[in-house]
Amino acid sequence: MTSIMLSDLQDITKHNIQTFRRRYVSEISGSLGDLGTFLPIAIALAVNDTVSLSSTLIFSGIYNIITGLFFGIPLPVQPMKAIGAVAIARSFSNGTIAAAGLFVSICVLVFSITGLLHWFTNAIPIPVIKGIQVGAGLSLIIAAGGNILSSLSWIHPSWADNRIWAVAAFLALLCSHIYRKVPYALLVFILGLVFAIIHTATGPSARLPSFQLWRPTANVPGPHEWLVGTIDAGIGQLPLTTLNSIVAVTHLAGDLLPEVRTPSTTSIGFSVAAMNLVGCWFGAMPVCHGSGGLAAQYRFGARSGSSVMCLGVLKVLVGLIFGETLVDLLKRFPAALLGVMVIASGLELVSVGESLNTSDARDLANSQHVLSEGECRKRWTVMMVTVGLLVGFKNDAVGFSAGMLCHWAYDLPAIIEKAKARWSEGRIRV
Repeated sequence: MTSIMLSDLQDITKHNIQTFRRRYVSEISGSLGDLGTFLPIAIALAVNDTVSLSSTLIFSGIYNIITGLFFGIPLPVQPMKAIGAVAIARSFSNGTIAAAGLFVSICVLVFSITGLLHWFTNAIPIPVIKGIQVGAGLSLIIAAGGNILSSLSWIHPSWADNRIWAVAAFLALLCSHIYRKVPYALLVFILGLVFAIIHTATGPSARLPSFQLWRPTANVPGPHEWLVGTIDAGIGQLPLTTLNSIVAVTHLAGDLLPEVRTPSTTSIGFSVAAMNLVGCWFGAMPVCHGSGGLAAQYRFGARSGSSVMCLGVLKVLVGLIFGETLVDLLKRFPAALLGVMVIASGLELVSVGESLNTSDARDLANSQHVLSEGECRKRWTVMMVTVGLLVGFKNDAVGFSAGMLCHWAYDLPAIIEKAKARWSEGRIRV
């Protein structure tokens, strides 16, 4: 077993190194693809003193390095969005958000140890999984338009952040579909950082980052914080983490990177659990993996674990050296550019639904069966029911439940006919 693990690690390391040598610019650009999701939530939580920005950068950076090293794919380290949304709206204390993240991680750890995650993955139909992925992509696009870009006008709030820049960034995104070798995310990030530095330096009350070494402090949630964090945020996050951050991301990795060994759902589950069972005690933001982040990093050029390892090194260094003094600067990163990056990742995730009824779908890859028109329509309907209810109710669990009910409804006539046949044969007795 040990020799097999060492052999796998050697193969992954070789893949990371070779990919980085061939396309280091694309790998670095791809590593920045998920910042449109990471930065807004991390900044909002840090401004409210709900999390420590320095701890969040350092621990998420370490997780980036470890996941890139052991999985060999650009696996993102994202905020737990449901927990983040509740924590921002209700100004959670550090202990409360830590309790929420720890609760989810303990549950995921139990699911991984007992094998429930593996069973869960095999039991969910592919149309439902793709529905979750497409729904997550549409949710990102809606969030970008409704939350990030909606506050912009044509010339406000500033010369560096307005609809004009959003339109320019979107046009550049369209051009990047033609000129794939252009490191779009890297260029947009550098431009946004320059704008943020200029805006911060010329602002009346803002201050540029300064040297401030990280000073870790432990934080133990109290009984009331455990209660509020678990009930008000943790329970709502659990289906999102299980479905999107573990099951969907595993399938998406197999679809986007078939040449690389796809991580198992159990290993992804252990990864999510381990990240928060360490970082949450030190004020770090609860994090997970996610199909949206993987799609974003792939869209902007990432093809190996070396991509997120580069991002991890950058996060650790910045967090160690500048710490909380980064908040003012990151608050001024142009929403116009962040919003378009989020739209790009959403579009990439939505596109995976295209392969539902082709040989690229995992359940059809090794099958000689050709789908009939009725079977194609059934699979498409199940996927779209999942998408529609997920987006409509803004809840992965609702979309998943609706998709499964639709799938079972299609199978019900066959089940009834089979039961009738068994009855007529005398194999079922009252």
